[in-house]
Amino acid sequence: ENFDQSPLRRTFKSKVLAHYPQSIEWNPFDQDAVSMLCMPKGLSFRTQTDNKDPQFHSFIITREDGSRTYGFVLTFFEEVTSKQICTAMQTLYQMHNAEQLSSVCASSSCSMDSLASSIDEGDAAPLLKLQQYNSYDINRDTLYVSKSICLITPLPFMQACRKFLVQLYKAVTSQQPPPLPLESYIHNILYEVPLPPPGRSLKFYGVYEPVICQRPGPNELPLSDYPLREAFELLGLENLVQVFTCVLLEMQILLYSQDYQRLMTVAEGITTLLFPFQWQHVYVPILPASLLHFLDAPVPYLMGLQSKEGTDRSKLELPQEANLCFVDIDNHFIELPEEFPQFPNKVDFIQELSEVLLQFGIPPEGSLHCSESATKLKNLVLKDLVNDKKNGNVSTNDVSMYELLKGSETIARLQALAKRTGVTVEKVDFSASLGEKEKDLKLHCEEAELRDYQLNVQLREVFANRFTQMFADYEAFVIQAAQDMESWLTNREQMQNFDKASFLSDQPEPYLPFLSRFIETQMFATFIDNKIMSQWEEKDPLLRVFDSRIEKTRLYNVRAPTLRTSVYQKCSTLKEAAQSIEQRLMKMDHTAIHPHLLDMKIGQGKYEQGFFPKLQSDVLATGPANNNRWVSRSATAQRRKERLRQHSEHVALDNDLREKYMQEARSLGKNLRQPKLSDLSPAVIAQTNWKFVEGLLKECRMKTKRMLVEKMGHEAVELGHGEANITGLEENTLIASLCDLLERIWSHGLQVKQGKSALWSHLIQFQDREEKQEHLSESPHIQNMSEIKTDVGRARAWIRLSLEKKLLSQHLKQLLSNQLLTKKLYKRYAFLRCEEEREQFLYHLLSLNAVDYFCFTSVFTTIMIPYRSVIIPIKKLSNAIITSNPWICVSGELGDSGVMQIPKNLLEMTFECQNLGKLTTVQIGHDNSGLLAKWLVDCVMVRNEITGHTYRFPCGRWLGKGIDDGSLERILIGELMTSASDEDLVKQCRTPPQQKSPTTARRLSITSLTGKTAKPNAGQIQEGIGEAVNNIVKHFHKPEKERGSLTVLLCGENGLVAALEQVFHHGFKSARIFHKNVFIWDFVEKVVAYFETTDQSLDNEDDVLIQKSSYKTFCHYVNAINTAPRNIGKDGKFQILVCLGTRDHLLPQWIPLLAECPAITRMYEESALLRDRMTVNSLIRILQTIQDFTIVLEGSLIKGVDV
Repeated sequence: ENFDQSPLRRTFKSKVLAHYPQSIEWNPFDQDAVSMLCMPKGLSFRTQTDNKDPQFHSFIITREDGSRTYGFVLTFFEEVTSKQICTAMQTLYQMHNAEQLSSVCASSSCSMDSLASSIDEGDAAPLLKLQQYNSYDINRDTLYVSKSICLITPLPFMQACRKFLVQLYKAVTSQQPPPLPLESYIHNILYEVPLPPPGRSLKFYGVYEPVICQRPGPNELPLSDYPLREAFELLGLENLVQVFTCVLLEMQILLYSQDYQRLMTVAEGITTLLFPFQWQHVYVPILPASLLHFLDAPVPYLMGLQSKEGTDRSKLELPQEANLCFVDIDNHFIELPEEFPQFPNKVDFIQELSEVLLQFGIPPEGSLHCSESATKLKNLVLKDLVNDKKNGNVSTNDVSMYELLKGSETIARLQALAKRTGVTVEKVDFSASLGEKEKDLKLHCEEAELRDYQLNVQLREVFANRFTQMFADYEAFVIQAAQDMESWLTNREQMQNFDKASFLSDQPEPYLPFLSRFIETQMFATFIDNKIMSQWEEKDPLLRVFDSRIEKTRLYNVRAPTLRTSVYQKCSTLKEAAQSIEQRLMKMDHTAIHPHLLDMKIGQGKYEQGFFPKLQSDVLATGPANNNRWVSRSATAQRRKERLRQHSEHVALDNDLREKYMQEARSLGKNLRQPKLSDLSPAVIAQTNWKFVEGLLKECRMKTKRMLVEKMGHEAVELGHGEANITGLEENTLIASLCDLLERIWSHGLQVKQGKSALWSHLIQFQDREEKQEHLSESPHIQNMSEIKTDVGRARAWIRLSLEKKLLSQHLKQLLSNQLLTKKLYKRYAFLRCEEEREQFLYHLLSLNAVDYFCFTSVFTTIMIPYRSVIIPIKKLSNAIITSNPWICVSGELGDSGVMQIPKNLLEMTFECQNLGKLTTVQIGHDNSGLLAKWLVDCVMVRNEITGHTYRFPCGRWLGKGIDDGSLERILIGELMTSASDEDLVKQCRTPPQQKSPTTARRLSITSLTGKTAKPNAGQIQEGIGEAVNNIVKHFHKPEKERGSLTVLLCGENGLVAALEQVFHHGFKSARIFHKNVFIWDFVEKVVAYFETTDQSLDNEDDVLIQKSSYKTFCHYVNAINTAPRNIGKDGKFQILVCLGTRDHLLPQWIPLLAECPAITRMYEESALLRDRMTVNSLIRILQTIQDFTIVLEGSLIKGVDV
């Protein structure tokens, strides 16, 4: 690779030279993965002039089943002794320089300068310099090559492994040979050092000094040995919390740094903090160079990429960024995805964390420089000294002597320098004077380590405490449906195992944006699965610890489980956690056997300074025969397998089948957990991509099904079947995740990436190619929306709009119908080029047309939208032409259009105004001028020209003085029309439906049009009232986000106003006295007149006073309505009175006044409901049930009425 580099800068293929023991059945040795991860960049060469400090890093191998193995690597440089290799290197150089020369001489002199300038600014002889810098001369230079020693362990004992490897390396490079042959130490750590039992610490011996490791107890947080201090220093607290949130929401996280160990520290640090959850997707903290194509995996991932020196982030070609969180560790900088909810109580949370950090002297904003130096120093062999430079206990000149003592690089460099200058340096022995200080240093080193351990555990406690608080009651919402494990595993896909809606309705409002997305993640699903599985098998260790913590908090603060607060509660267990770790490290529980001589062939363990010897494999191949400790390492994995085996034999289910079930159940939704780290042949790549395609299709099926079920449930409720179970919030979450899935599908297998959103760039290119632009009419709308600033945002808006118009599937089909374009943009294996899967995918999306979404209208609330309104008169009975000036005002959930004049004799007009949301009412009226000023309107239609939603506002009454109830304006209540396409609307405009009988129930009471309507009987009327009130009560019991329109419940078809009108019309003497209609309002006015003229008796009893105040308010309200500057007819006035009475909770006081007023005998027959004592009392009782609700009336209903 990289042939343009000079040969020393190139990387070569590495391979494993030897590994011990050969293999272990439960943890087979993966040669490819290990050689890739020990040297992710490959083998490299250096000469004596380069920096050859040993480098430590760690890696992780995740197997298909999700189990992990850790590797710890020390890479150092060894002199090349093979003459062949040195000659080959020189030949490569001669070729390279010849090429360079020819290219340099061919170009002009300025380019020579530029070539050299990167090496040495303004030097007189650039070419010569270039050759020297970039050369290797077999006679002058010594060639070194990289070599690694690596320990592979099932648990991440990073500190202990690093110390052991560093000591091993020291033994090879020091002047004196080590006390015992290296085989003794390696045999010891492989076979004689046991795993410390949980909750205990263990001391074992390296080459020079003991090494300590410890494990947390069964009720503590699981083992994590990576210092969180570094992760917080590298990213800074605020950034770390943001990245942590991205990980929780399962976005794609890409870490970027020059240093492998940093990638590991951040990745392991953040995944540790997820407790009790676990990252379920692709996890490759160090992505080897040969696997870069994995970055276009269309699944959530957490990967680490090593940045080359001097390359810029902008050069990085990432296939998809629509929901990528990019973390540039070295530059302290993160890029977050758009539409990103904050972690609950983020401010308090960060405050609490920074208090912990400050106690340990770490600035919360992170400290780049300090971690820089720490990493550099750490990579020195002299780890022990790092801390003292900070603590300043050893004067610096002692430190440098101590470094000399240790035989580090420095002395070698000094000697080389001295030789060149002709001075000889004797080896100095300071050991006596430093003996005391070394003890001191030891202690410090341990102290700093102890502090790191304590900080780790305290930070993790704070994070864990957040989840314990947030999910304290999660068990109450787990749905345990299955009787036994078999049936559960087989039906896993169809089953709902967590009651999401109820859980969310129980949470504090500010948490919802985050929680509603989090409970949709795979890690949450797996957590709940583990909870359900724990009925039948041993609890998952993380779950056990988490549950025991919840128990504990319940014991401590016995709060009512129903009371949910968003008050921040701090973590109270910090001290205990830090103490338990301190006790373990201060007092060793176990000590392993010392390394000892093995029976080796004599003369083979010969020591040669600076070279890592070839070890005797027969001694290292097996441990002591009776060693049971070896087995215990894999104990948990083995036990689980055993248990499964016994269980399955017991159930007599074929074991393979069972394993398959288990795997499928566990990997539900995680279609491809881990890339195989091996040299990838095209066949393997194709296989992997095929898995992705299948996974994407499955995900699409699950998502659309979920959206349908949720939404259908919701609509079924509106039709009166069952209860609603989706909130606006949850719907938004589902739609956001659909947008995200579409982005992932569109970026799978892209040839060349343009812009951040693959879908949007495809749409734009499609549009440019298809001249006939009527195809995808949405994209121009969205391009014109100035509110959206990014491509990702535009793509999301486009998806929402298409979904709302029920055209998503159709549009995408059209988009993909241009096959030339698709072929040009996508590789052969891309999802969009798999015919069959693509068809199925479009079919799944088509199913979403079964339901109504308002996901565009409700999200983009500030945009301008063109509307079109059409007024449909009833021509048979009314003048088609009127002389007066009509006007209209349209209102929706988000606002109203203001009063607009309709051009005379034009029944259709278009207007543009800020998004009104779902439309609720239309006010229509005219100014009664001219001769023909009476107008019978059937209905008004209004259509949103962007989303295509059409609303019908039925009227069916006259507007005009001296006809009907004398109304010059009416308030009409809207209903959404189903599938009104343009043609329907036009048809309705051309030929209005002749004599369509008015549809609202209110018309039963209108004698003016038909005079022959069947009247409802008393029973039906009472039922109607009950129903109307009941609907209002239900409305207030729904979560706020999904309540719908209160206006419809009050003034709509079977609303409260209509029901009360029925009551007042029952037994009403509405015969035409002198051909003049009598309206309920006339009765109301009579009542007012009676109260105002009659002075009530002067008894000062309380109830009389109360009654008096009721009279007063009643009269006040009626007069206010009468004097309002609106030309509302009598029925309209009655509607306003009912609405105000409902809002101010006065109806139950007013009804008895009306019933007891003498005017009632003149205007109502004996049998009228209002004259029946029992009925009136029950009516009052029913109306009292809505006293407790705060009712907010829409502005259009009571405009101009001042009470």
